[in-house]
Amino acid sequence: MIDSWFKDNLDYKTIVPVIFLVAVGVASVYSATYDAAASLYFNRQLMWVGIGTLLMIILIFIPFRSLQLLSYPLYGISILLLIGVLGAGKMVAGSRSWFGIAGLGLQPSELVKVTTILALATYLSDPQVHLRKLKNLAVTFGFVLLPVFLIALQPDVGTAIIYLGMLAIILYWAGASNFLMLTLIAPAAAVVATLFGTTPFVIVVGATLLLLFLLRENRLLSALVFSGTVLLGVSVQFIFSTLALHQQNRILSFLNPEADPRGAGYNVIQSQIAIGSGGVFGKGFLHGSQTQLNFIPAQWTDFIYCVPGEEFGFMGAFAILLLMTLLLVRGVQIAAMVKNRYASLVAIGIVAVLSTHMVINIGMSMGILPVIGVPLPFISYGGSHLMTNMIMAGLLLNMYANRKEY
Repeated sequence: MIDSWFKDNLDYKTIVPVIFLVAVGVASVYSATYDAAASLYFNRQLMWVGIGTLLMIILIFIPFRSLQLLSYPLYGISILLLIGVLGAGKMVAGSRSWFGIAGLGLQPSELVKVTTILALATYLSDPQVHLRKLKNLAVTFGFVLLPVFLIALQPDVGTAIIYLGMLAIILYWAGASNFLMLTLIAPAAAVVATLFGTTPFVIVVGATLLLLFLLRENRLLSALVFSGTVLLGVSVQFIFSTLALHQQNRILSFLNPEADPRGAGYNVIQSQIAIGSGGVFGKGFLHGSQTQLNFIPAQWTDFIYCVPGEEFGFMGAFAILLLMTLLLVRGVQIAAMVKNRYASLVAIGIVAVLSTHMVINIGMSMGILPVIGVPLPFISYGGSHLMTNMIMAGLLLNMYANRKEY
C-alpha cells in the first residue's frame, strides 16, 4: 500500500535534481571553508540540510487545500516578521535583515518568498479575479510590493529584485495580457540598456514603440507606457546618484571590473579567474587554488559557483546548470499538468523564484550581471535560504502528489 502510494505520488524527477544539488552545495561549502578556518559554516549547513529535508518531507503530506486556507494567515505573519526585523533584527553586512536565534540567523525575507507565492496563488485562483480589472491588478501588485518595500528598507536590494521577477512570471502564467507584460518589462529594459550607452537605449525605445503599435491597445495607455519607458531611461543618472556608495560601485564594477580591481571589481575578477582556470575537467576536489587560498572573501555564500567551476571545470559548472534546468523544466511541467489553478500558480511561482536566483547568481559570478548579493539555490551557504529552497521543493512535490485534484 505504502509502496504503491510512493510509486504514484512521489515525483522522482523533482526529488533527484534536488538531492544532487544539495549534495553539490554541501561539497562546495566544505571545499570553500576547508582552508579558511570556517568549518563552523559547513557544520551549520549540514544542520540546515537536515531541517530542510524534514520540512520538505512534511510538506508532501499536507493536503494542499489546507495550504490554500493557510495562505493569507501565513502571508500576514511573514509581513509582521519583516516589520519586526527592521526594529529588532541584527545588522549583518550593512543590512538589518536577520533575527538572531540561539546563535543562528533567521532571515524573514527568504521565508516571505514562499508565503507571497501562496498568497498570490490563492488570490489569482479566485474565479472572480480578472487581471483586466484595475482593482484586481492593484491587489496583485500590493501582495508583492509590500514585502519589496519592507525588504528595501533593510536594505536588501538583491532580494527585492527576486520578488519583482517572480511577479512578472506569475502574472504571465495567470493570463496577463501582452500589453501588461510590456508595461512591466519595457521600463526595466530601458534602465538596463541605458547603463550600456545611448545606442542600446534607443534600440529598446524603438522596440517598445513598435510593439505598442502592433498591440493596438488604448492610445492613451500606450502613450503613458512609452513616456514612462523613456522617462525612466533618461532618469538613470539621477537614480544612480541616489544609490548608496557600495551600490554605485557594484554597478560600475559590473560595467568595468578592471576600473577598481582591488575594490568593487575584486570579487568579479577573482570569480572569472577561478571559473576560467578550471578548464574542461577542473583542478580536482580541494585543489582549486583560488578557492583554497581564499582569494574571494566568504566564497561559500554568493560566489560559490566558482568552487565547482574551478575544481570540476566546465563539466562541473555545466552539471549544475543541467540539474537546475531539469528541476525548473519539471516545475513548469507540474504547473501545466495539475488540474487545480491554485496548485499551478504555486508551482510556477516556485519556478520563477528559483530561475531568477539562478540567472542572477551565475550571471554575477561570470561578470555578466551586477553583483547584488543573490545566493545560488540549494548550493550557497545560508540556513534561511536553504530551508526556503527545501520548502519550495516540498511544495512542488505536494502539487505533483495532488495533481489530479480539482
